[in-house]
Amino acid sequence: MLQRKGRCDQTPKLVGRMSQKVLVTGGGGYIGSHCVVELIAAGYHPVVVDNFSNAVRGEGNVPESLRRIEKFLDTSIEFQELDLLDKPALEKLFKKHKFFAVMHFAGLKAVGESVEHPLRYYRVNLTATLNLLEVMQAEGVLSLVFSSSATVYGDPQHLPIAEDHPVRGCTNAYGKTKFFIEEMIQDQCRAEKDWSAVLLRYFNPIGAHSSGQIGEDPQGIPNNLMPYVAQVAIGRREQLNVFGNDYNTPDGTGVRDYIHVVDLAKGHIAALRKLKDCCGCKVYNLGTGTGYSVLQMVKAMEKASGREIQYRIAPRRGGDIASCYADPRLAEAELGWTAHFGLERMCEDLWRWQSQNPTGFSNGPSS
Repeated sequence: MLQRKGRCDQTPKLVGRMSQKVLVTGGGGYIGSHCVVELIAAGYHPVVVDNFSNAVRGEGNVPESLRRIEKFLDTSIEFQELDLLDKPALEKLFKKHKFFAVMHFAGLKAVGESVEHPLRYYRVNLTATLNLLEVMQAEGVLSLVFSSSATVYGDPQHLPIAEDHPVRGCTNAYGKTKFFIEEMIQDQCRAEKDWSAVLLRYFNPIGAHSSGQIGEDPQGIPNNLMPYVAQVAIGRREQLNVFGNDYNTPDGTGVRDYIHVVDLAKGHIAALRKLKDCCGCKVYNLGTGTGYSVLQMVKAMEKASGREIQYRIAPRRGGDIASCYADPRLAEAELGWTAHFGLERMCEDLWRWQSQNPTGFSNGPSS
């Protein structure tokens, strides 16, 4: 009979977190790499897979983000280039390692791109996750932390958004893939009581590690606001396009809840601890509870960088909403987690990363 490595009746027997391997899918990317740092700091053993769709290839065909982490933490990180669409390779990986849990970040993530290419988003995000869940089930690795998104709430019916806010009203294909994946995981947890999963609905991660060695490095034109703002500040982009200034917000521009990526990463460590409680399937918002407009973010980044940031007003972008910010109290109550870094620190750390790495992880010319 197959031994269920993630069974609740076995979880309390696990001792010494150094022996606990955590599979990190998409761990070479922005959020994944910061979570690798926090996993190591918390005594876990991350095993990272990535297909380089959102990561920069460094020396030895290892993501440059992981190479840098190895240097500033003076450690080594297990890495394998792997696409979750390659199910046989995924099965082989699980045969090689005994994982305590999985942190699932891998997937396509650009809202605007998902509106233009929905089938690609459904194929990649849903198929990859289905492969992962099937292999986890087959190998008895039944503990999962999933990188979800506040986009599952769609256009908010009320603010702030708590976890019991209705979902399903997603305004873009990216958000729908996150919603469908949440449904897949919840159904699996209902069907198989040995499963434990924590679904973390992110708001808007920004900032970078305080070392300035790792941060967000979009490939091509940035799809998210703050990487674009930072590239304008450093001179890689001429000006920022502000998509719409006629929303029902204080200054007409979109309002979002921005959270420091290190705070977000620490939320994943809290989620891992929750898995040990045989929690079933739990959902938590990771945000600060404060919303800032696009123009407020531009001003904050001007202050951090000491540079003027040119912008122009452009037409609204498909799939965008006016305002979105979290009620993060459930995560504080049940995970013991709260965001510590404010907007000034987020922008300071982002500028440190951008100013030390003008073209991101690449040493080549700016794109």
